[in-house]
Amino acid sequence: MIVHESWRQIVSNAYNALDSEYRAFLETDKGYFPNFSNFLNAFKTLPKNKTKAILFGQDPYPRENSAIGYAFIDGCVKSIFGDKGLSKEVNRATSLRNFIKMLLLSSDKLTSASLTQENIAKLNKSEFINGIMELKDNFEANGILLLNTSLVFVNKDDTPLHVKAFAPFMKTLLSQLSNDQIELILFGNIAKEIKKLLPSSHNFTLIQTCHPYNLDFITDEKVLNYFAPMRLLELRQ
Repeated sequence: MIVHESWRQIVSNAYNALDSEYRAFLETDKGYFPNFSNFLNAFKTLPKNKTKAILFGQDPYPRENSAIGYAFIDGCVKSIFGDKGLSKEVNRATSLRNFIKMLLLSSDKLTSASLTQENIAKLNKSEFINGIMELKDNFEANGILLLNTSLVFVNKDDTPLHVKAFAPFMKTLLSQLSNDQIELILFGNIAKEIKKLLPSSHNFTLIQTCHPYNLDFITDEKVLNYFAPMRLLELRQ
């Protein structure tokens, strides 16, 4: 496993907490994605000492080229925006589409009534990022580690099984971070199961919301207020 040096021991301890049969399954490096080399990518690019929050999604995108080891970062998306508003790739990824619309709303560029493709197309985007990895970089610039509750995808029906299989990993990971002042952003009901894995005493702050798959996520005041200061769509100097 290749991760950032600052995470090496913590992630190694978490990985070793997995059931031995499940580790053997992962180490076959087939039948799931992202592959063995990439499912821990979130720990490669954001050092531990710069981590202020962990965003927990559900599981990787159900498309191999989309699932690249970062929650909500779709590898199939080359451009966030297109001539007609959001790009076709973003519109295909429902959760990402709603997340981008929430960011546009939180930046006061549009209102909830004007979040249409036509109005998005008319926006001056000269100060906006447009690449999906730029969005990943902006998350990390704000100290947000992009993690899923299950780090691999096999098929939709088996998602609960893999969430359960990764529970020892997440429990061990979080126990090692429990004295740090880290926010846990829990998207959706499956991610909220993370609460059951927390030690009885911890210093985490929990931010719980509906999953971005839901339209209500776009206008959720708690979500808007939390993400607005991060300016995730803006170019950084």
